[in-house]
Amino acid sequence: QVQLVESGGGLVEPGGSLRLSCAASGSISRINRMGWYRQAPGKERELVASITSGGSTNYADSVKGRFTISRDSVHETTYLQMNSLKPEDTAVYYCYAFRTYTAQPAYGGQDYWGQGTQVTVSS
Repeated sequence: QVQLVESGGGLVEPGGSLRLSCAASGSISRINRMGWYRQAPGKERELVASITSGGSTNYADSVKGRFTISRDSVHETTYLQMNSLKPEDTAVYYCYAFRTYTAQPAYGGQDYWGQGTQVTVSS
């Protein structure tokens, strides 16, 4: 099992910055992808950014150029640096991890989710 604990959310003014952290614990081997999703009230959960064990990143169009995802060498912690925040970024942000069952990814794996951290952008 993998446990994910997020931190770093809060209230910021438009144009401000926040850095979210997600610490993974438990069976952290073979985690080959981590990322961040967000969900605003009344809306579907959406992918914000993801990063693979090889360092490949993916971003939602709405955050490109403003947000940066990073990780440590063994995926023990992943970060989301959020700059130039907008009111539209207000949401609960969830950490995500995918862990393969074996060294062969073709055999599948398990999704894990953090508890979520609130980000509010308002003046």
